[in-house]
Amino acid sequence: MKKTEQHQPAQKRSSVTRRDFVKKTTAVGAVVAAGAFLGGKPPAYAQSRKLHYLQWSSFIPDADTEIRRQAEEFTKATGVEVTVEMINQNDMTPRITAAIESGKGADVMLLINNQPHLFANGLDDHGSLMGELAGGDIYDWANGAVVVDGVARAVPLFNIGNAIVYRKDVFDELGLAAPNTWDEYLAVGTALKNANLPVGQTLGHTFGDAPSFAYPLLWSFGGMEVDESGKVVVDSPETHQALAFCKEFWEAACDPGGLAWDDTSNNRAFLGQTIGATLNGASIYFVARRKFPDLADKLAHVNNPEGPGGRYHVIGPRSPAIMSYSEEKDAAADFIRFMFQDDNFSQFISVNSGYVQGLTSKWESHPVWSSDPALGIFSTNAKYGRSYGHAGPWNRASGEAAEKYIVVDMFARAVQGEDPKAIAAWAQKELENVYN
Repeated sequence: MKKTEQHQPAQKRSSVTRRDFVKKTTAVGAVVAAGAFLGGKPPAYAQSRKLHYLQWSSFIPDADTEIRRQAEEFTKATGVEVTVEMINQNDMTPRITAAIESGKGADVMLLINNQPHLFANGLDDHGSLMGELAGGDIYDWANGAVVVDGVARAVPLFNIGNAIVYRKDVFDELGLAAPNTWDEYLAVGTALKNANLPVGQTLGHTFGDAPSFAYPLLWSFGGMEVDESGKVVVDSPETHQALAFCKEFWEAACDPGGLAWDDTSNNRAFLGQTIGATLNGASIYFVARRKFPDLADKLAHVNNPEGPGGRYHVIGPRSPAIMSYSEEKDAAADFIRFMFQDDNFSQFISVNSGYVQGLTSKWESHPVWSSDPALGIFSTNAKYGRSYGHAGPWNRASGEAAEKYIVVDMFARAVQGEDPKAIAAWAQKELENVYN
């Protein structure tokens, strides 16, 4: 892995590799992990067994198709019928909550970020499966997303990165360079808005693009929710500075309608060619390459800008979890093993075309990153990645704060003209209510 930039300590990994852990699997797990699920003897299941898998509906249609393919192949190999259900990500939290409260629902759910902390009481112990599949090479932040009080409540499978996608043809016409700092992005965004192609950014209550913008902006100015000891410290001069900058950036560079956008709005605006830059996963580029190839040829990506406190990205691990009420835990574990198989996960990365990343160093050299120069920047997201609640641990409180959009609302209020000091004082009280 390449040396990280200043302010960006490399993510720690242990010397034990995923392959070492795979060697220690159970008889069934070893068959699956070795890739022999389809060619060898499948687990002995009763023919009537059924499994219900619930996940978000991806912005990459081919990714959903691939998961359904894997489910069908798993059924052929095991005789276990898998029902794959896909819903809007913003609807996942209430579905998980209802399932845990009623003791009924999907056997396996794909959790986002640190939801394993929020729903730990309804999730099975994944300790053995975690060691078998994730191994010691996993990023620390991915491990922290699922390990609750020493118990793994899910298994991190992949990360969704993000970067600023921009119109390089428009940049060339306006004499603009890809921004490296927030001040440079302010200048670039101002020029774009003057050309009627502003920066598109949401600050609404939507799970992806809003926090992926707000948290890194806060961190890059040196602000944070809590310090390493877990003390709430958001009301700080650094936070005031970040809020003041955001107001200036919003007024000079952004589409004001972004306050009401969800995670699909900037995709539509960019593909409709009404904005010139936006923070997003690789989905905009992927759709453009498939539907609007002439536009795709004009696109490029750059990492989040660097501020006085460094450069950061929100990381978004996705982790399949077996629900504690499930009556098919063995089959559920084998289905997760199946998704982790090298051939299946490699295909999953490929069809996502750069939208997702693996959570171990093994996948940093996947061919997808060299297949298209426009995608390569996403392979570096993980080294800038931080979790909600940085610099403290990723725990239930940080997850609850994220679910309540406290940091997002702080910036939304700033761009609407409220005083930065008053906003930070409000956020301090809100976060203390959560953390204390």
